[in-house]
Amino acid sequence: MSGIDDTNAKWSLLVSNLGLSLMASVPMQTATDALDHVTPHLAGGGEVRHGQRQMAAAVESAAAEHHHLFVQAGTGTGKSLAYLVPALLSGRRTVVATATKALQDQLAQKDLPFLTEHLGMEFTFAVLKGRSNYVCRQRLSEIAGTDTGQTSLDGLAEHARADQLVRIKQWAAETRTGDRAELEFEPSVATWSAVSVGARECPGAARCPSGAVCFAEQARAAASTADLIVVNQHLLALDLALDGTLLPEHDLVVIDEAHQLEDITSSVAGLELTGGRFAAFARLVRGVVANDTLTADIERAGDALGDAIDAMSDTRLQAPIADKLRVALNQARDRVERASNALRNVPDNAPGDVGARKQRALQASITLLVDIDLVMNFDSERSVAWIERDSTIHLAPIDISDIMRRSLWSKKIAILTSATMPNNLSTRLGLAADEHTILDVGSPFDFEHNALLYCAASLPDPRDPGYKPATHRELEALISAAGGRTLALFTSWAAMREAVEYLRPRLPWPLLAQGDLPKSALLEQFSDQHATSLFATMGFWQGIDVPGPSLSLVVIDRLPFPRPDDPLLAARRALIGADAFSQIDVPRAATLLAQGAGRLIRSATDRGVVAVLDPRLARGRSYRWQIISALPPMPRTREREDAESFLRRIRDGA
Repeated sequence: MSGIDDTNAKWSLLVSNLGLSLMASVPMQTATDALDHVTPHLAGGGEVRHGQRQMAAAVESAAAEHHHLFVQAGTGTGKSLAYLVPALLSGRRTVVATATKALQDQLAQKDLPFLTEHLGMEFTFAVLKGRSNYVCRQRLSEIAGTDTGQTSLDGLAEHARADQLVRIKQWAAETRTGDRAELEFEPSVATWSAVSVGARECPGAARCPSGAVCFAEQARAAASTADLIVVNQHLLALDLALDGTLLPEHDLVVIDEAHQLEDITSSVAGLELTGGRFAAFARLVRGVVANDTLTADIERAGDALGDAIDAMSDTRLQAPIADKLRVALNQARDRVERASNALRNVPDNAPGDVGARKQRALQASITLLVDIDLVMNFDSERSVAWIERDSTIHLAPIDISDIMRRSLWSKKIAILTSATMPNNLSTRLGLAADEHTILDVGSPFDFEHNALLYCAASLPDPRDPGYKPATHRELEALISAAGGRTLALFTSWAAMREAVEYLRPRLPWPLLAQGDLPKSALLEQFSDQHATSLFATMGFWQGIDVPGPSLSLVVIDRLPFPRPDDPLLAARRALIGADAFSQIDVPRAATLLAQGAGRLIRSATDRGVVAVLDPRLARGRSYRWQIISALPPMPRTREREDAESFLRRIRDGA
């Protein structure tokens, strides 16, 4: 096996006689040299980017010297190659975690295959997803044993579509990966639930009749030998919360879109408990134990818990848990424990697939019992529990720094990067100043000449009754100057709908709104029809890439401060005290605003205006400079005429 690029004399790779992977060899080429080598092969011809080379050198140094690195890399840096190249050259097994599927797909389908062809060394990579992303062969086998294919013995396929089940079965016989993403159609939630198994139910390969041919286990096995593993942040966070028991052994962790890491980890390290989980558990038990009274009792306990949860909707829970909810939780726990004992009495070698279904139901009972106990005995100094209007008990750790110190900072080399990174992110994640390096490589794009930030100083305060009609008039004027070509981002669905209702009959160009079409179709139409405007909410503030003439104006209705009554953030504020607003609210608003503004300039030739229709950014607020400093270095104006003039010049091709 040879990974030597014969056209490049700088490569010198040492390969042992034992046939070890070339990742164990020592390349003599530096990361910046390697970038220079691969860049000309990029589609359309690549260009040397100072920030990319600076970042690659810093990642290389961190991997070699065993220190943590935080890198803010603005739009256009090419940060994925800037961390992939030095990670691959380091000889360390690497996990790369992303927050969005789009970036995960980019790495797996574009960047890594590109480096496989052009980097000049041999390496392997794998994509690893959560278990429920893979079709379960055992579930398919159980469903195939029924008469219609519509109902299984445990009832989980009761609402599945027969036609979709047939197509999935045919696909499962041909696919190599079993990954849902490879399906050529989108199955219903009920259908996919019938043919997949989550971590709460899966008993593991050793206890499953189909364990030897399990797609999820095959993916994990492939990842265990890969030099680089691509995962999402949820899977990484779960691995951290479980002390590294999910992912294969690795030395280096690269966390892209790292500004989302705290929230994702807090969510994954917590739990959600609903009455509906007991109905699902009862269906599992019914497929194993012939005891209608037992399963009916479980369902009634779930209903009673659901009623108790609904009665406390929109409430932050206090320890100890209130009596009515505690009684319902105790009753539910008793029913689950009875079912668990009944399941244990079923022989593992019961006829047919009963043994397999027993193991799945038993695993579900264990998870359910653990979650009930965690809710009933939560520590209010370390965790926060609350009930939202979704009839769900939520439990999450207030501070994740202990998890990060225990499972990441003390055991791995970590590279965290994002186009926008809160200035206190490392502190929030429990990393001391002397334990890491912070680097900002900027952006190669010319924001000074190609962009303008308009802060609407003349508008009323967002709490004023006249604010909404004033923003609608402002939007109309700006969109008219731009000739459409607008992405308007709103902090609430209500604000978006009101703006759409006002502007749709007044604009001569198409106006698309989130919810009109699937997200991908909206973006395709917005990109293809240059005069179109697109109005959207939080799901479009990040990960949207529309370069070219279709987008010359990004409008943001107001500063995206988090909800003051958010239970988790309220608990974090209480923990920090008097400085909470500057440590919690302002960094979050600054990061999200920068993400929204970052939708504008996506290529070196893009030009446009970012308009923030919140006068607090323009006047009299001390925090506004912290927010402005998080944005790309654009010239600023308070005058709408300046913004309109800039937009008209772009519209007219000047």
